[in-house]
Amino acid sequence: MNDLQDMQRIALRDKLVGMWAAEELGLVGESAEAYINDLAKGALDFERNDVLAVIRKDFDAAGVVQSDEQISRVISQAWLAAGRQTNSADAGDVALVQIVRNLKLS
Repeated sequence: MNDLQDMQRIALRDKLVGMWAAEELGLVGESAEAYINDLAKGALDFERNDVLAVIRKDFDAAGVVQSDEQISRVISQAWLAAGRQTNSADAGDVALVQIVRNLKLS
């Protein structure tokens, strides 16, 4: 992997985790999209790239009960899924939706 692929993988991981977190937070529509995109953009900002800390803070503020271990597990699963997607020539939104569904079932 090169630096660009690494950044793409991190951004995709954060987008996948953001989709899960937005649902846990009860966000829908534009609010969910904004949350997901903000989390993914955080991958490019060293000060905001601790996705676990960001989600923990947001969950605590919203009263969402999830352990750090559960959040970490989702982040790890998203990292693996993002690696498969960034290595695939035909990565698309349909695949992302399926990955998020799989994360929820785990």
